[in-house]
Amino acid sequence: MGVFTHEAEVTSPLPTARAFKAFVLEPDTLFPKVAPYAVKGVEYLEGNGGPGSIRKVTFAEGWGFEYLKEKIDDIDRDNLSYTYTVIESDAFKNIIEKIGYEFKFVADQMVEQFVR
Repeated sequence: MGVFTHEAEVTSPLPTARAFKAFVLEPDTLFPKVAPYAVKGVEYLEGNGGPGSIRKVTFAEGWGFEYLKEKIDDIDRDNLSYTYTVIESDAFKNIIEKIGYEFKFVADQMVEQFVR
C-alpha cells in the first residue's frame, strides 16, 4: 500500500490549552454533546484514554459509515501534541490499512489576544 501525506492548519477562537483539553482529553464526553448529528458515542475498548488506549467512535446515521477504532499513540500535555492511528473502520472497505494523525496545538497570538 502507498503512503499519502496531508498537512492542514486550522484556526480556532478557543485558547490553545482549552482546545487541547476539549479535543484530546475529553472527546468521549464532548463530541456526542456538541455534535450529536455526527457522533453517536465514544467508548474506550482498552485503556483509560492514555497512550496505548483503543477508542471506538460510533457515528450517527447518514454518514456513510458506522464506526472507527483508533489507537492513541502519544499525548504530550506539555507541548500540546497528540498522535493517534485509525486502525479499523467500516469506511476502509479493505482499501486502507490504517491512517495516522499528528496534531500540534500552537497559539496564534492574534487569536489568543482576542479571546482573552
